[in-house]
Amino acid sequence: MIVALALVLSAAFGAGDQYLGSLTGSGHVWAAGWSSDISLLSAPWLVLPFVAGATQREPRRAALLGLACTYAALLGYALMTLSPVEHAHLTVATIRGFLISERNVLVGGVVTGPLFGWFGQQWQTKRAVAGALVTAAALCLEPPARRATIDPIRYRDVWLAEVAAGLALAAAVLVGRHSRHSQA
Repeated sequence: MIVALALVLSAAFGAGDQYLGSLTGSGHVWAAGWSSDISLLSAPWLVLPFVAGATQREPRRAALLGLACTYAALLGYALMTLSPVEHAHLTVATIRGFLISERNVLVGGVVTGPLFGWFGQQWQTKRAVAGALVTAAALCLEPPARRATIDPIRYRDVWLAEVAAGLALAAAVLVGRHSRHSQA
């Protein structure tokens, strides 16, 4: 049941990410331009398999669920991208175009999905902090890394929220580790 729920939520995450990015310039006052900044964030796509992996007791199952959730999210993203909601049509040509334009993401997911799923499982079952801190660091370091590129995060609130989420995850990991050692 947890696996099915994780896959459905992952697909919803991917579809929601794409939809959020499409709101820019759509007249939605509440979305302003920040929605495209949120949609372009990549670190949350690493948190997704981390969280999914944390639901598993066995490393292999965690890695496989991390991979499956990453691709379920990418499927949700693709279906939203190629849907009438986005003023697109699902055809062989649009699917081919999507696969070509997202090939680096699709290939990267083969590595990041299982790796971050395993990180989540290791943190949950063994309180191994290295992978959890790598996940937190991805959140904290994405804004400054993107600042050095042609596609920086434009809205300070988005930048701050992502760094705050990374710091909160790091704090939770370290507090959890400290409390476990205190109990031992």
